[in-house]
Amino acid sequence: MNNYKNTSNRTLGDLTWATMGSVLITAAFMLHSASSLAAEKLVATKAESVGMSSKRLQRIDDYFQRFVDDKQIAGAVSLVARHGKIVHLSAVGSKYQEQNIPMKTDSIFYLASMTKPIVSTALMMLFEEGRFRLDDPISDWIPEYANHKVRVSDGARASDVPEARPITIRHVLTHTSGLTLNPEGMGLTEEEQRWVTNNGEAFATLGERIARAAIIPAAFHPGDNWQYGASTDYVAILVEKISGQSIDQFLRERIFQPLGMNDTFYNIPRDKVDRVAAVYRPTADGEFELQQAPGFKEPSSYFAGVAGLNSTATDYIRFAQMISNGGELEGVRLLGRMTVELMISNHTGDKDVYIRGPGFGFGLGFGVLVDPTVSFDTASPGSYGWGGAYGTLYYADPVEDLIGLMFIQLPGHAPLNIRQRFTNVVSQAVIDSGENQNPKVQGYRISK
Repeated sequence: MNNYKNTSNRTLGDLTWATMGSVLITAAFMLHSASSLAAEKLVATKAESVGMSSKRLQRIDDYFQRFVDDKQIAGAVSLVARHGKIVHLSAVGSKYQEQNIPMKTDSIFYLASMTKPIVSTALMMLFEEGRFRLDDPISDWIPEYANHKVRVSDGARASDVPEARPITIRHVLTHTSGLTLNPEGMGLTEEEQRWVTNNGEAFATLGERIARAAIIPAAFHPGDNWQYGASTDYVAILVEKISGQSIDQFLRERIFQPLGMNDTFYNIPRDKVDRVAAVYRPTADGEFELQQAPGFKEPSSYFAGVAGLNSTATDYIRFAQMISNGGELEGVRLLGRMTVELMISNHTGDKDVYIRGPGFGFGLGFGVLVDPTVSFDTASPGSYGWGGAYGTLYYADPVEDLIGLMFIQLPGHAPLNIRQRFTNVVSQAVIDSGENQNPKVQGYRISK
């Protein structure tokens, strides 16, 4: 499905797709400003021109189609790019099975944790303006976290003690802060629990929730461990405090609009709801059922850092390619190359980045593959990216100059191992020798 038959490089706006009713590429890939003319544009090209096999890329469609045929997922969108060229963009299955609506390449997905790399990038843009150092305490901007406590246990009892060191910006970017927004088991009184949970009512803003959560002790001393949780919410609040803008406004004005990401937002506009993919959940018999039908939601003022964005494959590749290019896309530069190298380096030593599996460390907003020999993924050392709870995945291999994106909407997909096997199905399509590889950006070798 949707494999390219074009033998010459052309902008995606010029292409006619060969299958699935000649799907037209979305406006996200069109030239978005006159300033883009000076740089090479994202293009679609024949796979063989960038050292990949068109025939082998067909296996990606076959891969996802098997899950559809086995009634384990409703549908999927996948995209592969190499050397800045799109060699595969495809949709299989259904976007909304109950209404017999097919999946399309411009379908909108809930990104969940694939929000994190984007929000982390926003903070690093402020880093480049000299607004802070990575090891500055977050309490410089979120004063409620001065003199923060840690919950420790000697086996028989637990108590709260002062943090051994301040929580820093580096800690929240790398998920080594120990911070949590969950008061359960953290020694709070019933009154304190009601305070931090707003009596079970939704908070109007993330900032209000973060401020109240300061009375929740950390799970460990900052920097001692790696724990997946609320850290990127603090990254979002730091962006707001330092820039004076909401994270929604900052992302829109400083990242999405400059990059031409016209289908990426926290609040999905009413006129785009018909492109949203339904969310499904696994059933006890190994199949799936509808969890959330597409529908308009009233705009929220609660903009999380850990999740919350919605996007398309053709939008997210613009962000991913910008990072792979060292912070620039089509003449628009958001970051410097050295900053990107710092972000995609391992900052966590040999701490267990359990959510991504063996062989991974963590950078500034990105998981980083340190040892491919123990990983479930087929990718080069230094490969980086992140995924989302609903089954989205973004990864980039800087050695091969390769990017893979996959989008499904299935919380509880872990038993399928569908994301881990996706990297294998993408990498097998690389057929060149690698002899003349000249990666654009790679992280630093960091051990701590």
